[in-house]
Amino acid sequence: MVNKLTLNVNAEVVAAAKAYAKANGTSVSQLVEDYLKRLTEPVDIKPDDLSPWLKSVVGCIELPPDFDEEQAKRDYLLKKYG
Repeated sequence: MVNKLTLNVNAEVVAAAKAYAKANGTSVSQLVEDYLKRLTEPVDIKPDDLSPWLKSVVGCIELPPDFDEEQAKRDYLLKKYG
């Protein structure tokens, strides 16, 4: 089933999107649909999918077993905006 969606987008962005779509043999509607699909589908990243740089930094920091990520976020935000 196809539903209509109305968007408010800057005129320059619309013009650029139309030109891009035309040059790539598609429509702006298809571009938006493809983008929304990619944005909302679950991602299953495997180690082989990572770039060499990212592989080199994964696991370089070890946190203590009792590390509370939410508390660390609160502490950071309180220090930054407190």
